[in-house]
Amino acid sequence: MGSIKIIKPGLFTTVQDSGRMGFQRYGIPVAGAMDDFAFRVANILVGNDENEAALEATFMGPSIEIGFDGYIAITGANMSPKLNGNSVRMWRSIEVHKGDELTFSGSSEGLRTYIAFGGGLGVPEIMKSKSTYVRGNLGGFKGRKLMEGDEIPVDDSKSKAKPGRFLYPAYIPRYSKNNVVRVVLGPQDDHFSPEAIDTFLNSEYKITSEADRMGYRLDGPKLTHIKGPDIISDGIVFGSVQVPGHGSPIVMMADRQTTGGYTKIATVIWADLPIIAQMGPGDTVRFQKVSIEESQDILAQYEEVLQDIKFRVENSYIVQEKDKVFSVTIRKL
Repeated sequence: MGSIKIIKPGLFTTVQDSGRMGFQRYGIPVAGAMDDFAFRVANILVGNDENEAALEATFMGPSIEIGFDGYIAITGANMSPKLNGNSVRMWRSIEVHKGDELTFSGSSEGLRTYIAFGGGLGVPEIMKSKSTYVRGNLGGFKGRKLMEGDEIPVDDSKSKAKPGRFLYPAYIPRYSKNNVVRVVLGPQDDHFSPEAIDTFLNSEYKITSEADRMGYRLDGPKLTHIKGPDIISDGIVFGSVQVPGHGSPIVMMADRQTTGGYTKIATVIWADLPIIAQMGPGDTVRFQKVSIEESQDILAQYEEVLQDIKFRVENSYIVQEKDKVFSVTIRKL
């Protein structure tokens, strides 16, 4: 069993997996990775189960002493990763050795970086998840963000990582500060006038400084209720867009509460949550309406892309011959 040691924790670095599913009825938030795409690809690149726990770093990455021989992968926001002072490429498997130091700077594109370790992080599962829910002091490493001196086990004996695995450039997302995000209206869109719906769908909203893993408060045209704003509390999902009485939308994120008593004008579709998860204060977003059926088709396409990525990663290799480097892919017959 190897380990990693946190030399500097960065701004806000936590252990996250796909989330704590099945416990919302008991008031336990899901938590989990904010950017599902970058998180899953990081695990694919080191041969882990797609839902294995990884580190999620926000805006300013950590410095880590490596305590094992194996592989890691870095995806998501570009925080200029370096290994022993030398720049390393993201979106591929990276060989590391005991005693190496992995460092990051502030993000130049995107907001959240994911670091996966071949074999997975050896933290205990709490309610079937390793995810950290900081507000509840639950899961992850001691229920909190990482701190200087923390040592986390890495089960490198179970690693299926291989050298030369990489993500094709066409699949690597680019993170913009201005995005269009697709939504399904409802479930309380009938609490708003047609004019308010039109305003919501045709206005630009800026993410305010009140933005974290729980939710993003938006600044822009106010939305007027014709009913509400209070409702009998009901469930809140990742991407729910609440509109309290002040009329400013709030997009609920991974650490959202399980229920809420404010009207929800729309819900961000799952495939677009990674887009908004990589945005931060000052960035702007517009909303585009899609139907439930369209959102289901988009989700199916999203999952197909991830499965295609998994096949390509597992069957593509970087081959070096003298001074030339080639990428080789074994294709399906």
